[in-house]
Amino acid sequence: MAFSKKKISDPALPGTETITANLSNDVRSYLADLGFERLDADAESASPIWHHVLAIGYSPLYLSGNADGIREDWPRVPLPDSKKALLASAELGKEVAALLDTEQPVKGLGSREEMKAVGILSKEGGGRLQPGADLEVTAGWGHAGKEGVTMPGRGKAVPRPYEPAERAAIEKGAKALGIPAAEAVKRLGDTTLDVYLNEKAYWKNVPSGVWNCYIGGYQVIKKWLSYREGDLLGRGLTPEEARYVTEMARRIAAILLLGPKLDANYEAVKASCYPWPSTP
Repeated sequence: MAFSKKKISDPALPGTETITANLSNDVRSYLADLGFERLDADAESASPIWHHVLAIGYSPLYLSGNADGIREDWPRVPLPDSKKALLASAELGKEVAALLDTEQPVKGLGSREEMKAVGILSKEGGGRLQPGADLEVTAGWGHAGKEGVTMPGRGKAVPRPYEPAERAAIEKGAKALGIPAAEAVKRLGDTTLDVYLNEKAYWKNVPSGVWNCYIGGYQVIKKWLSYREGDLLGRGLTPEEARYVTEMARRIAAILLLGPKLDANYEAVKASCYPWPSTP
């Protein structure tokens, strides 16, 4: 959150609000030292620090190396010692932010080679699915608990090896991203799953790393499905909702494939940290 609103007291203009950058005094001093100006008037000056934090926070190396601090809700985030490095890190953070923002489409995501085969809505035996019963979630992903709380269920997700075409798509995508194919498979997961709505319909090829992705303590796709179980929702999914799961899988896959860049960025920042003043 780069900016916040704050009411100011002005007898002549009651209720007047001003926009101020959501930055501590220490961070303001840090940004000023790097040459950033007009923090309260320019989002381009105030937002890089937030995008940098996001880039660091999604680095797998950072997450594994700082697990204790994260668990205690008090992680340390290294800051780069130059404006150039901060802006480079922030650019990666913007990519992560765009992939997390489900309200806005990510241009070109579905046309990427490695994404074309991910999370394809399919029908057992082939053919077309019909809106309504064919898209009702009845695989046991969720049920009503006490006081109306939705409880997760086991559902039906069938693990399997990648098909040759699915593996080839990952390899082509990895080449376009400039990372080794083995690294891409490692990030996405060595196996994949077919995730079922019901006995007829399933999302084909949800890589295991995507399926096992947790954000905020919840397994993302499984959590979403638990609230869409037919008995709870009272209807089948709309085609748009069914396609949303495909997009969700692709967004998560794209974040996982950013891992090498995010890790390299984290290592670079660690190697050239800003000398934060010690607390008296």
